[in-house]
Amino acid sequence: MEKAFNRQKVLLAHLQPTSSSPLLSASICAAGDSAAYHRTAAFGDDIVIVAAYRTAICKARRGGFKDTFPDDLLGFVLKAVVEKTNVNPSEVGDIVVGTVLAPGSERAIECRMAAFYAGFPDTVPLRTVNRQCSSGLQAVADVAASIKAGYYDIGIAAGLECMTVNGIRTVPKVNPRVEAFQQARDCLLPMGMTSENVAQRYGVTRQDQDQAAVDSHRKAAAARASGKFKDEIIPVTTKIVDPETGIQKVITISEDDGIRPNSNLAELSRLKPAFKKDGSTTAGNASQVSDGAGAVLLMKRSLAAQKGLPILGVFRSFAAVGVDPAVMGVGPAAAIPAAVKAAGLELNDIDLFEINEAFASQYVYCIKKLELDPEKVNVNGGAIALGHPLGATGARCVGTLLNEMKRRGKDSRFGVISMCIGSGMGAAAVFERGDCVDALCNVQKVESNDLLSKDAR
Repeated sequence: MEKAFNRQKVLLAHLQPTSSSPLLSASICAAGDSAAYHRTAAFGDDIVIVAAYRTAICKARRGGFKDTFPDDLLGFVLKAVVEKTNVNPSEVGDIVVGTVLAPGSERAIECRMAAFYAGFPDTVPLRTVNRQCSSGLQAVADVAASIKAGYYDIGIAAGLECMTVNGIRTVPKVNPRVEAFQQARDCLLPMGMTSENVAQRYGVTRQDQDQAAVDSHRKAAAARASGKFKDEIIPVTTKIVDPETGIQKVITISEDDGIRPNSNLAELSRLKPAFKKDGSTTAGNASQVSDGAGAVLLMKRSLAAQKGLPILGVFRSFAAVGVDPAVMGVGPAAAIPAAVKAAGLELNDIDLFEINEAFASQYVYCIKKLELDPEKVNVNGGAIALGHPLGATGARCVGTLLNEMKRRGKDSRFGVISMCIGSGMGAAAVFERGDCVDALCNVQKVESNDLLSKDAR
């Protein structure tokens, strides 16, 4: 045995660099093909995503979910993440649901009801979180942080919005003090007006916006036609009522119903501005008002390995930042660099981006500001084509991003999800493809020494 150890010392001495560069070690090892990124030895403590599912996204008031209760939508995805992974619902430490428009206490009760529909025992707690359009992503970040802190071992982050039931409304009674605070007053601006402000302030043309909309529908239509969304969408059997006859029928919804494959510049150019007489934001180059839900199952890597669960992705970092409320749509341009830096990466290390297309104006601006390669952004379309159920969008993006990274394999290592936030904020998170492994950091214990030399036995 002593001879074997001596040989190992000699080999390690040969491996040590002669320059002033860091020594080779198991705790500081380049993470695969991104030399700027390093993992720690606490590999098993990685917070990982083992499942991410969503409903289809349907047009509010006109689409397939117009007669479906919000708690039913959430119940479907909560049930899916535990059934498809065979995780015992009683093991879940908490369920955090991002949701925006419904009154807080009412929606919280509906979400708790949904957990019971999905088979969770009364011992599993639940809460809601509201950071406007980033609520679903905030839920993921909250669950990841709680697992990291040791509050529980398994958590579900979800998102829900039923814009058929709960529409966007203005603040009913405004404090007169806002007149003395410009930025407080700007928090009350309709989101469409902030889009107009972005377009005017940063020179985003109507044609730029319409082209972004055409591209979104084109990419989403291609993704749907090729079956890409089947990995993330769970079919939902529900009821729908014919508005003319009142006849109710049972349907199964498994595809997003807002995608327009034939969208084109000529048709979009004929649409009138929706928020400002001489503006450039229209119903065609803004996100759709939608119904939908999504859920993400998280745990530590060590527990996922113990349970034999495949790892879809690794949660690496999260950042929420504030920006000028008058141009709230620029949020991703500030949040993405912050999240990327927190992950120990640089922008050029990121292979794919999911940036919420709240409005084409802000989406186009953020890509140009960060000098991103358009071929890396929203490769399967975005909210202009798919729809934007506010609280669910972050959860939806997790499944969309991680499944696309899985399909691309070694050509796609790191991905970012980001969105702007009403009242002037931005949020972003960095994820790593789940099957990435590094030498040394990821070695596994060998129970048998049959492969060692006779001196080491």
